[in-house]
Amino acid sequence: MKIIVIIPARYGSTRFEGKPPALFDNGKSMVQCVYERACRSKSVTDVVVATDDQRIFDAVKGFGGKAVITSPENRSGTDRVAEAAEKMGLDFDDIVVNIQGDQPRIVPQHLDDVISPFMTCLPAGTAEPDLGMSTLAFKIVNKREITDPKDCKVTFDNHGFALYFSRSPIPCARFDTNIPFDTYKHLGIYAYTKRFLETFSKLPTGRLEQIEKLEQLRALEHGYRIRVVVTEYDSPEVDLPEDIERNQENQGSGGREQGSGVREQVTNAFRPWFLNNCVYSTISCSIILPGFVTTLSFTGFPAGAVSADRFFIAA
Repeated sequence: MKIIVIIPARYGSTRFEGKPPALFDNGKSMVQCVYERACRSKSVTDVVVATDDQRIFDAVKGFGGKAVITSPENRSGTDRVAEAAEKMGLDFDDIVVNIQGDQPRIVPQHLDDVISPFMTCLPAGTAEPDLGMSTLAFKIVNKREITDPKDCKVTFDNHGFALYFSRSPIPCARFDTNIPFDTYKHLGIYAYTKRFLETFSKLPTGRLEQIEKLEQLRALEHGYRIRVVVTEYDSPEVDLPEDIERNQENQGSGGREQGSGVREQVTNAFRPWFLNNCVYSTISCSIILPGFVTTLSFTGFPAGAVSADRFFIAA
């Protein structure tokens, strides 16, 4: 089974034309930032950009990336990803990760989180062999995002399956409700089996999909389940030109991405040790470095590999 990242990127965005090749960070285009960050993941077999525009295709080739040309008639990013997966000749059981080309702050943990429901090293009774699609949610900390329609919200059931996605605040408390609750933002990162991608691309466009302009609603409207994984890492999108400056200002300002380089190094160092023979267990690891302390949770460690629930790495 291969795990392939496909980044759908089109030039003609109504809100920000020419977004993918726009310069974002240190002279790099936005699509290059997304591509290179996806390549950091040790779980991924390959990374490809799917585009309908020769300018984006040439830009990707220019920085040494891989790209495929797709039809300009695709209804959504997921449909574009489905076409690219077909052109690449992927097997039905291969996992395809769709990362929107306007998420230049993704980290490898996003990819590990979104593919986790498809992995076979889950405890007995929790594997999801019939699952076709998963996505990510992040608990909102910036209250502006709750009411901002460009930030999609998601609610999910007690088993982690999506109930609804909306640009409106969901859930929306009545004026006399005093029950505390969290609001979750949907991150535009998906994982699917190639088999489900083929099914999705043949479904009629949903009425709710058209109203909200949210492609994932097509799956729910036609009775398919979407597994929602809550991640501790935000991934702000760039929808408008001013979002570029906002993303750059927030980089390293104390958000979830601060210290991610240390997390990536430790996670990647441990991953080869346990992925081949894993059974389900969870280990918390505290990292203590000069001026930096963080705690990581790893799932999939071999049973008996460590003798305590918590251990420390100090430098």
